Amino acid sequence: MKILHTIASMSSRSGGTTACTRELVRALNDAGCPTDVLTVEDSAGSAPEEESAFIHAVPNDLRTPLGISRNLRCRLKNWQDYDLYHTNGLWLDVNHATCAEARKAGKPCVVSPHGMLYPQALAIKPGRKKLMLALGHRRDLSHADCIHATCREEAVHLRGLGFTNPVAVIPNPVAVPPWIDQIRRSTGGRFRAGFLGRFHPIKNLESLIRAWGSLHLRNGELLLIGDGPADYVAHLKRLAAEEGGESIRFAGFASGREKYELLASLNVLCAPSHQENFGMGIAEGLLAGTPVIASTGTPWEELRTRRCGWWCGSGTASLAAALEEARSLTPEESRAMGERGRSLIMETYASHHVAASMKSLYGYLLGREPKPDFLDLS
Repeated sequence: MKILHTIASMSSRSGGTTACTRELVRALNDAGCPTDVLTVEDSAGSAPEEESAFIHAVPNDLRTPLGISRNLRCRLKNWQDYDLYHTNGLWLDVNHATCAEARKAGKPCVVSPHGMLYPQALAIKPGRKKLMLALGHRRDLSHADCIHATCREEAVHLRGLGFTNPVAVIPNPVAVPPWIDQIRRSTGGRFRAGFLGRFHPIKNLESLIRAWGSLHLRNGELLLIGDGPADYVAHLKRLAAEEGGESIRFAGFASGREKYELLASLNVLCAPSHQENFGMGIAEGLLAGTPVIASTGTPWEELRTRRCGWWCGSGTASLAAALEEARSLTPEESRAMGERGRSLIMETYASHHVAASMKSLYGYLLGREPKPDFLDLS
């Protein structure tokens, strides 16, 4: 079987959806499932970052906020040798065009909303999203052969919106770098907490900054790794100066080995988001061997059940209490917690496990394999 994934952008700065799509497609190809990605060049006209043979980018001709691309539509129309279509994200023309082409060709179609149908996500520009659903995206979703949810909570939200077609619960894939065992944690010295991800109000960084400030640590550091809109970053820096002064540092965007070395330098990684459908930074922190504090707005109850972190409220007091508990760990306790976290990722979320599940789903939708256990048909 041959699979086509589509997505609006493959730039490394486009966020978690892009990173997950790239890693899933790479792992599918490694698993013997030929899979391509169709996308659009970035606004500068360059090819996707980390160019791979499976990534095909059409020249950028995006029009309107909906991202209409005649080049991409033309490529979809002319490429007829795929057995199944899988589109990533919502609200853009690439997603609608993929579903429409699959219906026209009589091929199965999978849609991965990547959390874009959570109540919190729908509350952002709700008028526009209601209009988009009415203009075709609801039909695309309801006629999809399967909707892919990255966690059980997302599947519940999909059912609550009235979608009765099959829903597959498959987590996002976590890439395991070949050098990950060379990354060593340092649990001694001053207490160091951190955040990794896109700076956006839904990430609830304000509560984390206030929680850190309430600890009044003389010898500690809160490291904020990532970037975002300039005005929002400026707002966060003002708040950080008020709450924590020089103990709060903005490290900027990091990737690759540098990112994992920063994660390993932390005593604890914090993910205080109001809502996450997965939370790739959480998985990467655990893979680095670092305990994680995540809010109950994330689907990571396993932090508590597998004893590799804290799953707590997103308010300032709850985050501060979890930070205090993390600070009280002995180096031995912290290392053991980190080792349990890395084991969780390797056993459940590593790319080859996720790719095997997705390959099984594709086989079922094409009538070649039995129904997988993670697929809910109604």
